[in-house]
Parts: sequence; C-alpha cells; structure tokens
Amino acid sequence: MDTMTATPSVTLPSPAPDGVLRLAHLGVIRARGDDAAAFLHGQLSQDFALLGVPGARLAAYCSPKGRMLASMIGIKRAADEVLLICHHDVLAATLKRLSMFVLRAKVKLDDASAGFELWGLVGTSALPAGEPWQMLDAPAGVSRVGLYPAAGLTRSLWVAPAGHEAPAGPPLEPATWAWLEVLSGVAMVSAPLVDAFVPQMLNYESVGGVNFKKGCYPGQEVVARSQFRGTLKRRTYLAAADAPMSVGQEVYHPSDADQPTGTIVACSPAPNGGWHALVSMQVSSADGQALHLGQAEGPTLRLLPLPYPLLDDI
Repeated sequence: MDTMTATPSVTLPSPAPDGVLRLAHLGVIRARGDDAAAFLHGQLSQDFALLGVPGARLAAYCSPKGRMLASMIGIKRAADEVLLICHHDVLAATLKRLSMFVLRAKVKLDDASAGFELWGLVGTSALPAGEPWQMLDAPAGVSRVGLYPAAGLTRSLWVAPAGHEAPAGPPLEPATWAWLEVLSGVAMVSAPLVDAFVPQMLNYESVGGVNFKKGCYPGQEVVARSQFRGTLKRRTYLAAADAPMSVGQEVYHPSDADQPTGTIVACSPAPNGGWHALVSMQVSSADGQALHLGQAEGPTLRLLPLPYPLLDDI
C-alpha cells in the first residue's frame, strides 16, 4: 500500500484560515556590498549570483559535512543587497559563522531584524497568488514572496521596512500559521535541528532549496553525492497523531523497538483536534505499518500525502 496516498487529505476548519500575522519568530540577516550576491553564492545551496533583481530563493547553509546549520529565504532586493530570513534562534550563530568567511570580500553582514517587519499572509489576504519563491506584487519598498501553499491555501511572506503600514487582512492566530507551515511540507531549520540533516532529509531538493548546477559551497560534495550516488534513504513525511508532539522527538517503527527511525522536525496542534507534524525518517519505514511517537509503544503516527512530489518520484 502506498502510504503517501492512502490517508485522506487534511480537512480545513470552517471558515478556512484567512488573514495576516506578524512573524516574531523570524529574523533578518542583511548582506550589503558589491560582493554580497557572490559571497552568498559561495556559502549557500542556491544560486544568488545569477538571481535577478528582485528575486527570492529558499536556501540551506551547511557545514563541511553537508549538515544544515540554518535555512533561509533569501531575497535579492538589489544587486548589492540580499536579505536572509531565518529563525531567530539560529540567526546569531549563522551570522557569526558567515562573518568568519568574508575575508577580503566587499560585503558587510549584520543583524537587520530591527529594521524590518515580517508578516505571513494566508488565503484571500495572500492574493494574488504566485509560485513558491516567486516575487509578487507589493507596495513600494515591500518585498512579497510566494510560499508553498498549505491544504490548498495561498500563502506569502511580506517583508517591509520597520514602521511601514501593515498588510491588509484580518488578524491570524500564531497557532494557525504554525499549523499551515507544517501542512506546507517545508521545514525551516530551528535550534533543535542544527547540524542534524543534509538538505535532502528535509526534501529541500524537491522544494527549490538546492541548486545542483551552481558552484561549490560548504558541504556541496556531500549534498551532491547524496543526490546522485544511490537512493536517498531518509526523507521528510507529513504525519498526524492524536497526541501532542515536539520538535526533536523521536519516531519508532515496529521493525526496531530500540532504534528510532526518524525525528519530528516541525509540529503543531490542528484546529479540528489532534496534531500534525513533519517527520524526517528512513524511507523504508514508510511501508504502511504503524509508526510510534517517543518510544516503540508510544502514540500512533499516520502518514498523510505530501503537498508536492519528491524529486526522485517525478
């Protein structure tokens, strides 16, 4: 049985979520200077040198061993300015590490979180829609980026200078945004996930987070080898459970009660009850047998269809 299509899709609450929310959990690293795009091109998993202006990309920042230290939405606002939107809890360490490699490059990196306001837009408030990581229409001085939809709902990221008028729309609850982030199938790296996964373990090559044609960056050889030499053994899946979950919690398969097969990488309570999660786990464990949370006899996890095809399934 195909576990990716056997479970019914998620049911939205009525009325469906619609509105805007200030994203306080995200921060901004700003790269400015003649070499800003070239510097980031050599550090991240995406092509920022050839990216047009304005333009946006999802990207991973990896260790030399190919493990993700951070993930970010990069927005090229000008030829000499790129904003990196990432989790606040990894921002300081990411900024410090990136700064170590500036050397003679003509680029200045700083924490610009106080200078910008970040908003999440959902439903009719996020219209007109666009493809993920595509720059969308917005007022002057504002950058709006299309995000992966969640349960069919349009979503986008709004980045405006501090003090700018807020985007139009009713207020959205933080819990609703967190739930839709899970349903989008795109996990952003937060502190519990640092140095734990190569990008493919979070499906980044399938959601536009890795460019295999660009030049070298830290961990590039490991990431490329994972993609092109043999079958990927670990993937991220969408799952549901009746019990609460937490990021970093382990998941078990009946075939091995002693060793976990996966890890919760994002989770949220669902408006209609229960919880949804993204779990990075062994592909062999997506075989239709019940998965368990926390321990071999823990609460049951049910796999749901991902909202996008995996690159090796296309």
